[in-house]
Amino acid sequence: MYFYTARQPILDKDKNLFAYELLFRDGVENVFPEVDSNEATSRMIEGSQLNLGLDEFLGDKPGFINFTLDSLLKKYPSMLPCEQVVIEILETVQPGKRLLAECELLKAQGYVLALDDYIHQPVWRHFYPLIDIIKIDYRATSLDTMLQIKDAIKDFPHIKLLAEKVETNEEFLQALDLGFDYFQGYFFSRPEMMQSRALSPAQMTLAELLYETAKPEMDLNTITSVFERDVHLSYKLLRYTNSAVFKRRAEIATIKQAIVVLGQAELKRFLSVLFTAQISSDKPAELMRLAMTRARFAEDIARLAGFAELSKAFLTGMMSLMDAILDEPMSSVMSKLPLSKDIKEALIDGVGPMAQFLQLIKFYEQAAWEDANALIQSLKLDTKAVPDAYHTAVQWANEQMKALGDS
Repeated sequence: MYFYTARQPILDKDKNLFAYELLFRDGVENVFPEVDSNEATSRMIEGSQLNLGLDEFLGDKPGFINFTLDSLLKKYPSMLPCEQVVIEILETVQPGKRLLAECELLKAQGYVLALDDYIHQPVWRHFYPLIDIIKIDYRATSLDTMLQIKDAIKDFPHIKLLAEKVETNEEFLQALDLGFDYFQGYFFSRPEMMQSRALSPAQMTLAELLYETAKPEMDLNTITSVFERDVHLSYKLLRYTNSAVFKRRAEIATIKQAIVVLGQAELKRFLSVLFTAQISSDKPAELMRLAMTRARFAEDIARLAGFAELSKAFLTGMMSLMDAILDEPMSSVMSKLPLSKDIKEALIDGVGPMAQFLQLIKFYEQAAWEDANALIQSLKLDTKAVPDAYHTAVQWANEQMKALGDS
């Protein structure tokens, strides 16, 4: 059994990762809008329990999972640990006695409850003592309605408000001012303002190394000399090559030895991760995790597509969020970086095979399964291998984030 999966981050007021919404589906053939919500939930639970494991996608964060009234009545939530999940009651569920009884039972069992795409009705007041989070579609809900909701829950201070579909930093700041506690959307992965930001000398050194390693034939002496100009970078390289990840028998003592042992592909990976980590230090950590996931996913998609230059696909994925990280348009960012023409064309103009790989990645992030399926067919990819590639990318990014946090 293969499962298509997406996760969408939910951030707190400080833009720290609070949770993920998990979107599990049973393959692209039956995930179009007409798919039965009850079956989607049951398939999701089957996949998380028997195939995927929640830990792979959540780490130590909770996961929001959609439930219909029927799936609640069938006690599906009890198959999932209350410490790991938030029971998200779909907007299609009408408030009534049966739902109230299930909510009371779930609260007694220790589950956190959320109302999805909340439509304000006075009858929901009976549920407020049991509800922990109310999700509001920020774009579809008027300001007057949001203020009515805030007034309605004022006697229930335990209820937190979550703004969905927050697409810009301006909307994030507005929602923050309105008293929202959590935020879901792509505001953190878009430029906050149009401005020019200079790269530091250390970042320019990394950019120079990215350029040198992107050449068909690497000049070992040139690359070694660039490393030797930056003691901190040299230290990180030696520490990386001597780490337990590689299980080497003998320690590596020189820069040149480290570069040779790593090899071109692994060196490129190391540099692109380090570059992105440095310039995103003042950004939400989830932005860095997303960049890493894109990079590894792009590399694996390229491999499945028979694309020869895997390291270019990796670098394209990693660079695809540079506009958000540097708070300026992608064209301006690319003018500062010595990257190859085809990488810049993919990122700025959306042309070429690497642009297609990146588009497939974005479809996954948005759970746009029908579009993803069409592109998978167009690229002649193995439909069973693509979900596995995504899962691998998520796990790899999680491991890299842990390593960066420990360094």
